[in-house]
Amino acid sequence: TGSLSTLSRKQPGWPFGSVMPYGLDDEGQPVFLVSTMAMHTQNLLGDPRASLLVTPPESRSDPLGAARVTLMGSVTKVPKEEAVAVRERYLARHANASYWVDFQDFGFFRMALTEIYFVGGFGSMGWVMPDDYAGAAVDPLADEASNLIREFNTEQADTLLLLARVFGNTEAQQATVTALDRLGFHLRLTTPGRMQGGRVAFANPVRNASEARAGLADLAVQANTGHQALHSL
Repeated sequence: TGSLSTLSRKQPGWPFGSVMPYGLDDEGQPVFLVSTMAMHTQNLLGDPRASLLVTPPESRSDPLGAARVTLMGSVTKVPKEEAVAVRERYLARHANASYWVDFQDFGFFRMALTEIYFVGGFGSMGWVMPDDYAGAAVDPLADEASNLIREFNTEQADTLLLLARVFGNTEAQQATVTALDRLGFHLRLTTPGRMQGGRVAFANPVRNASEARAGLADLAVQANTGHQALHSL
């Protein structure tokens, strides 16, 4: 579920926010099942420009330090010839929607992406073009990242602090993982008088949770011997 912002028909030019479950089509473009009676649908029929903000579940405890992405584009109704495939993919993700998917006022809409803005955590952000987004592969840790972040922060706090101090050459008082992928992880560093972000790279890309844990252990060995990580903070 994300937050969909549309342009209000009632108050022209003003953004209108809605909680919005979404699915993805074969090209990774967001798909929505919406009612024509909903205010956001009426807004889209008047002006298809919209944005979708997506945040991970753990961002509730640290929203500014967590990764998030804003997808911008034009939202229009899915053509009839594509509706069956879109419906199948959407219901696989949102099974409860099967109770209202066939209501006459409901239909599938899709966002044709124009631009993407990604924030990986403190100090890590940038624009992503649709072609680069479409060509990106799903990270192998995507489904495990949330649990790994929680595990690292609760069970490996001392190791994270060691990495921050050695690789970042900083008097960090706390180091917290805010995002994690196959290449490494982002840290939020709390130092006297300020907060900053940094990234630590695994020595080699990892493919699963076990390799991520081993990668963190290897980094701890490097830190204890004074070596620098591939991408130091």
